[in-house]
Amino acid sequence: MFLIDQLILLASVLLLVGILSSRLFARIGLPVLLLFLVVGMLAGSEGPGGIAFENYPLAHGLGTLALCFILFDGGLSTNVAGFRRVLWPSLTLATLGVVLTAVVTAAVARLFADLTWLQALLLGSIVGSTDAAAVFAAFRSQNMQVGDKLTLLLESESGANDPMAVFMTIACVELLLGQSEPGLSSILLFIQQMVLGAAVGGLVGRVTSLIVGRIELSATGLYPAFTGSAALLAYGLAASIGGSGFLSAYLAGMTIGAYRLPFGQGVRLFHDGLAWLAQIAMFIVLGLLTFPSRLVTVGAPALGIAAGLIFIARPIAVGLCMLPFGTTLREWAFVSWAGLKGAVPIVLATYPLMLGLSEYGPLFDIVFFVVLVSAVVQGWSLPFAATILGLRKPAPPNTGITLEIGTLRDVDGEIVEYSVGSDTPAVGHRIRDLSLPEGVVVAMLVREQKIVPPRGSSQILSGDHVFVILRPEIRTLVDRFFGTTAPAKSTWSPKLEFPLQGTARVADLERYYGLEIAAPKESSLADLITLQLGAHVRVGEELRIGSAVLSVREIVEGHIETVGLSFREPPGADANDDR
Repeated sequence: MFLIDQLILLASVLLLVGILSSRLFARIGLPVLLLFLVVGMLAGSEGPGGIAFENYPLAHGLGTLALCFILFDGGLSTNVAGFRRVLWPSLTLATLGVVLTAVVTAAVARLFADLTWLQALLLGSIVGSTDAAAVFAAFRSQNMQVGDKLTLLLESESGANDPMAVFMTIACVELLLGQSEPGLSSILLFIQQMVLGAAVGGLVGRVTSLIVGRIELSATGLYPAFTGSAALLAYGLAASIGGSGFLSAYLAGMTIGAYRLPFGQGVRLFHDGLAWLAQIAMFIVLGLLTFPSRLVTVGAPALGIAAGLIFIARPIAVGLCMLPFGTTLREWAFVSWAGLKGAVPIVLATYPLMLGLSEYGPLFDIVFFVVLVSAVVQGWSLPFAATILGLRKPAPPNTGITLEIGTLRDVDGEIVEYSVGSDTPAVGHRIRDLSLPEGVVVAMLVREQKIVPPRGSSQILSGDHVFVILRPEIRTLVDRFFGTTAPAKSTWSPKLEFPLQGTARVADLERYYGLEIAAPKESSLADLITLQLGAHVRVGEELRIGSAVLSVREIVEGHIETVGLSFREPPGADANDDR
């Protein structure tokens, strides 16, 4: 048997053991990624597996590749419209927050370990960032919902804070090696990484979305392969010119996700699976790299440093950074507790060892111990913290059903799935009473894992999954019926007019379209227009209500049959962002 045959067999066994065991860990509430670390440690030289592995450059390379796909997938699933609302808080946490966390952690490390200030700052820099892989995994594996604002804030912060952590780590290593002096050059290096990383990521993402949207690939499976190649291109191009590859990969995914993709559901599912595989492989490799006996040696100081990081450094950094943005005490507490550590600190801990500081082996062990403590203490208790703070929201059940048109390239429509909650405006109403715009079709209802053929008399209930066929340009409007956020990219035009029946009630317009109308709630649109414009109203006449316009489209035997509704701007795009 060749060596590669043995390696493939070994890798497959480790991956299968990790994947099959993940269900048990999820059931008892432990973070799944902790399992993969444990599997790697058990397979290592001091475990039953007996695999001798201490190749830090290889571990760093595999970790970097895995993080590229993980961050790209995180960006692909990010709601861009919501991201704009948390842009400045997340950037503040991703920059100033990392610095404050590193400095306070360095002060704590000086108390518990025999380190100089520069060595302690190196340690603080390595563990100062919130890990995107850990955050994404915690929210998805535990099916946790805390509202769009907090979820987007944490995902955006963790996706954008790696450049600061990398910059501070490299700067400290270079200072320890005597290769640089602190000053303006270090600040310029950080700005360069952020600017170039953001520019390359946005450019690669936009070009990729244009190409995918205009050319027809020879096989459906090539679409996710193409976007995966774009993730690697974004990282490699940014890193080669001195930018942050991690930030570039995240923003490339976010830019691509903001536009319509052919086979978009399949592309997202592919990258979600690829991100999980990358996380599993990365954590197993990092587990192999660890010696449990060394963890015992550094256990006491590492435990003190971990406690200082979790209970002192992170809360102080979050409090100072979020103070200008009106964050509530409950939000501050949750964001502080959700500063999970994961693979990024372990990967960064290999930097000193690769660059010649071999005496910093114990530093790697301390970082690994801190990550373990964070995964167990914070990752395990994160759902309980959300519940205790009153921030957790019920997650919609997974239908296991997906609808997708074979190709959307030549079809002016898309299928959107909505999960109906108790606070969804449409809940409790029959489909025919929803006053949906013309051309919007409820294609399927899924209730308790059963398909319910939709009829006009079908009532929308909490817990339902509604599949709606609509034109992309009116999704902003339809989103209001089912209580979701506005889409990331809208082709809204003020020339759009939505036909409604003249019998539609004033109450329905107020409920679903966010209008305030000074008229009896049970009166019809026909009655409203007749009251305002007179009994002899003619086709084409208009009634303005705020940013909305009601126009008479059809009159039959003196009665207004059809009314056109149009808006000068999308109606209340952010009205439901926190649902």
